Amino acid sequence: MSWWDSYRAVYGAELRAAAREYVDHGWPLVPGSGADVLLDTGTVLDVVEVPAELGRYACAQLRDRGLVVPVAATPQGTWWFPMSPGYGLPAELSLHADVVLHTDGIGVLAPPTERPDGWVHWRVAPALTGYRVPDADVIIGAVTDAVRWRAAGGDLRPGAQRPAAAIAGGPRSRS
Repeated sequence: MSWWDSYRAVYGAELRAAAREYVDHGWPLVPGSGADVLLDTGTVLDVVEVPAELGRYACAQLRDRGLVVPVAATPQGTWWFPMSPGYGLPAELSLHADVVLHTDGIGVLAPPTERPDGWVHWRVAPALTGYRVPDADVIIGAVTDAVRWRAAGGDLRPGAQRPAAAIAGGPRSRS
């Protein structure tokens, strides 16, 4: 067996295991080719997808409130948050083309799906939250805060996970 065949066999097993885990915890899948894992939206969960910058800020907001929610990252530089279905986007968020709500049976690529430019992976795995789908108002509130933060110029705030060198304007020299 060649290295490539071995890799594909292991990756296939990982996809099947992930798909089985999602289904076992009540997260429905869209039937597909088997080369991707697609979460089905609209019944058990919806997904809001944002640029990574907004995702990091939203996560900081949630963490500051003591909340841990599942978060996935894509190789295209977006983060997505599962949330309870049927909420919709408020007008303030629907004006932003980079804030996307996936609902009504739209399949969302789930970890560990491989794309040509990288992997969809968990930033916070759903197993850490017991596969609990957070309430949409919690996620939408954090994303709204992130959009407002960006509109205000993205000023740094305590807990925003920025290295001290970045806050100080660059690496410090030692005298």
